[in-house]
Amino acid sequence: MGQAHTTFRYGLLGCGMMGQEHLRNMALLPDVQAVAVYEPDAAMRAVALALAPQARAVDSIEALIDAPDVDALVITSPNFCHAEQLLAIAARRPLPVLVEKPACTDLTAVASLRALAQASTQPIWTAMEYRYMPPIAELVRQVHAQEATGEAVMLSIREHRYPFLHKVGDWNRFNRNTGGTLVEKCCHFFDLMRLIMRADPVRLFASGGQNHNHLDERYPEGQPDILDNAMVVLDFPGGRRALLELCMFAEGSRYQEEICVVGARGKLECKVPGPTRFWPADSLGEPPVAQVIVSPRHPAGPRVLDIPVDPQLLAAGDHNGSTFYQHQKFLSVLKGQGPVEVSLADGLAAVVIGLAAEHSAHTGEVVDLTAGPWAIR
Repeated sequence: MGQAHTTFRYGLLGCGMMGQEHLRNMALLPDVQAVAVYEPDAAMRAVALALAPQARAVDSIEALIDAPDVDALVITSPNFCHAEQLLAIAARRPLPVLVEKPACTDLTAVASLRALAQASTQPIWTAMEYRYMPPIAELVRQVHAQEATGEAVMLSIREHRYPFLHKVGDWNRFNRNTGGTLVEKCCHFFDLMRLIMRADPVRLFASGGQNHNHLDERYPEGQPDILDNAMVVLDFPGGRRALLELCMFAEGSRYQEEICVVGARGKLECKVPGPTRFWPADSLGEPPVAQVIVSPRHPAGPRVLDIPVDPQLLAAGDHNGSTFYQHQKFLSVLKGQGPVEVSLADGLAAVVIGLAAEHSAHTGEVVDLTAGPWAIR
């Protein structure tokens, strides 16, 4: 952004589990340095400062935004904070921002952030890490080339994973804080659907429930109300369709994410293992390697491509190396060498789809995504 120095200096808003993953990955980039953090929780703040010993803690969001040595901000606070913080940054000092998903948690905030996105020239990148997982990036590349599949007609995404982890104050146990599981967890997948299909969905139907997880937990706010499994069917223009299958009590799976795209010419699949730290290496040996499988119709027969990821990147986070690659691309924006690839508008579209899916799962209604309160645009 025109700075004379060669190191870009970041301020971090929130230093919990995801903030710490960002710090570990930022430390792998030689021209990035975290210089200031704002984190109200003392334990999380101490971990963050141990990961970034050159950084200092500040005592307010305003102090972080105003810090003269901060060139860009990374928002990794709880979901319900994102919209207010984005608006505060834009009003006070519109620095470039990388904001963790979801961009917000309700339709009122969607409207406010849409206005911001339309009015501001401030670079705002929505952190959709799944786009940058190497096996998924390769799947997307091949789908868009259309050599193996032709135009994508059917898309399915399956995530079978572990339950929600404990966060500070267990804020992630309640829909009002997260937007609901289909926003908090699955906005990633709705973003991928829009990216793969190169279109917005026009309607959806969802079915979901809370069958096993967190049922025995009690908080001052009551019993957790987040879904732990769901299916969402989405219609896309041109008679195309997508399916999301989520289960959050299936951590025994070999692969955490499985994506399948089918077109008139053939099928592409992608298999992504879960976080390395959860793999039981003592009993099962080395963790599985991500794969892309190409299955043409003619000549018939699958071809398996292993997509290994640098072990250093796997150790730096839980997202198959993608947080590092995302930071590389965000840094390119700061250097004036590349565009924002996942805009605030993209992030808001994924939120609206997730909120619509939550509404459908709780009411049984089919939701029109082209008009009314659930319109994506």
